[in-house]
Amino acid sequence: MKSLKDFPNIIFIIKVYLLSLTAFFCFRLILFLTETDSVGGGSENYITILLAFIMGIRFDLVISGYILFFPFIILSLLSIINKPSKITNKILFFLIYLLFCISFVMCAIDIPYFNQFFTRLNVTALAWLDSPAFVFKMIVEEPRLWLFALPAILLSIVFYKVLKRIFSSFEKHENTKSRYLIKTLIFILFAGLIFIGVRGRVSKKSPIRIGTAYFSDNSFLNQLGLNPVFTFLRSYIDSKDERNTAIQLIDEKTAIANVQKYLSISPGNMASPLYRKIDPDTIATTKHNVVVVIMESMSAAKMKRYGNKKNLTPFLDSLANQSYYFDNIYAAGMHTFNGIFSTLFSFPAIFRQHPMKDDNISKRNGIASVLRKQGYTTTYFTTHDGQFDNVEGFLRSNDFENVISQSDYPSGEVKTTLGVPDDYLFRYSIPYISKLNDRKKPFFVAFMTASDHAPFYVPDYFKSHYTDTKDQITEYADWSIRQFISMASKQSWFRNTLFVFIADHGEPINTTYDISLDYHHTPLIFYAPYLLPENRAFEMIGGQIDVFPTIMGLIKLPYDNTTLGIDLLKQSRPYIFINSDDKYGVLDKELFLIVRKDGRSNLYKYLNNDKTDYLNTYEKEASLMNEYARSNLQVFQYTVKQKKIE
Repeated sequence: MKSLKDFPNIIFIIKVYLLSLTAFFCFRLILFLTETDSVGGGSENYITILLAFIMGIRFDLVISGYILFFPFIILSLLSIINKPSKITNKILFFLIYLLFCISFVMCAIDIPYFNQFFTRLNVTALAWLDSPAFVFKMIVEEPRLWLFALPAILLSIVFYKVLKRIFSSFEKHENTKSRYLIKTLIFILFAGLIFIGVRGRVSKKSPIRIGTAYFSDNSFLNQLGLNPVFTFLRSYIDSKDERNTAIQLIDEKTAIANVQKYLSISPGNMASPLYRKIDPDTIATTKHNVVVVIMESMSAAKMKRYGNKKNLTPFLDSLANQSYYFDNIYAAGMHTFNGIFSTLFSFPAIFRQHPMKDDNISKRNGIASVLRKQGYTTTYFTTHDGQFDNVEGFLRSNDFENVISQSDYPSGEVKTTLGVPDDYLFRYSIPYISKLNDRKKPFFVAFMTASDHAPFYVPDYFKSHYTDTKDQITEYADWSIRQFISMASKQSWFRNTLFVFIADHGEPINTTYDISLDYHHTPLIFYAPYLLPENRAFEMIGGQIDVFPTIMGLIKLPYDNTTLGIDLLKQSRPYIFINSDDKYGVLDKELFLIVRKDGRSNLYKYLNNDKTDYLNTYEKEASLMNEYARSNLQVFQYTVKQKKIE
């Protein structure tokens, strides 16, 4: 049997990996020592600290893998064919050394950067390049900043010497005779391992993301595991993505003035232009639990209530008659991440921007943050990989204490890429929620279902009335919600819980217009048979962005609202705006305005699917609708840019 010494390329790559991981560890340790006050006390933190450093290894492997992958490929191929090349070795030596030195410089810069901004190095740092003289003077005038250059210099020197020895050792053994087949198999195996390290995760749905590092309630320890080279490159790539381009639809000052007028906000009295303190008429003597179920693809058009002949949603239709039901509610965007973000944080969708892939995962004053201040526990359930769309990291950073995802379920229950079926998600959640209730604290729980999205999986134990898979899966999704309410009704916490049901988005069932209204029209149900005094249906127009404030009004708790949402039971809005990636729409109870990125617009009377363009007929109305949407979208963009979400 061959020993590892017969494969010098493998010994080489292992040694360089260990060397790079040691160097990155040193920088992480220095950062940790400069921020010990951010760690907090308690013996339990020792485990959390250890987990943060272990998380750091994962991110360091990604960066090391990117640097070493192609050098390893080249050296291995030369080793396999027994054609060593000193020139190639020398080129690769200097390439590896240069790239790691650049990484070390970035790690050194990251330490004072983090100390100053409490975020890892990102593309925002490049803004300093506009004033290089100013920055240079600032560094010279602060001697402490020079101290962080010492680790980079020392580690670069040590790295050079050790790397040179590793290359020398490799060159002594690189022409070792071994059979091609064995060399090739070992090479393929290690190349695969490096690729997995570069990807950071073995899950098919998503590679490692910034949000992967967010595993605890401690903001510093969540960020400690990140590698600054990773965060910088990730933020740079995202900044070049057209989807993340900031919009300029209207002058910011004009937009702010307009929105403050729409929302009856007194200007200039707080840091946030959207701030208003909300005090209920009477404050609840008992804090009610809240459960929000965001239903995958559950278009209102699937319900019998809106004319669907197939009876696909018998339970949702019956629930609509036992609740506060809102008939004219619209999803903010086309994607699940839009639905999650807009429902839980009350902000809209802007073209292709992905609000939960912010490079430094900014803090936002959403419903979890507000309720946690009121003593609630906060939990999010999803069926699949929590890292997809960076949801888990984003939510953990925004006061969701617990995120339950695919890794928490038995592997045998995972049926597709989308994880477990909806009814299993709910079955799993019931005892979990009961344990939350046992803490004698109110709870907020949010669900994101997934079954009504391809790849479809209909469990054998569910018997559908239909043969078409899409009909079966919608019926199954509705049945799963029935099971959830049935199980919940048997729990002690049911009587004190407000249940909210809304879609993340719909389906393009009716495509009369180039923004499908069925893709955005969603049911909105507030169900609490022991808390709401009567069953009512509401006709006012609204959106996902209004769910959070309306919940707060129903449970009668005071809070600071810094969002674009309103309490639909206390206020009204003339229009609601929706997003379709490259265009946006604006609706009132009769008219539907579509505005494209190139400025072209159309105005329709949508209630009867009228395709006549009434833009010239209702020019004034179209102008008011467009100004309303542009102002709201621009204010949201402003708050993101100014970091004034809180």
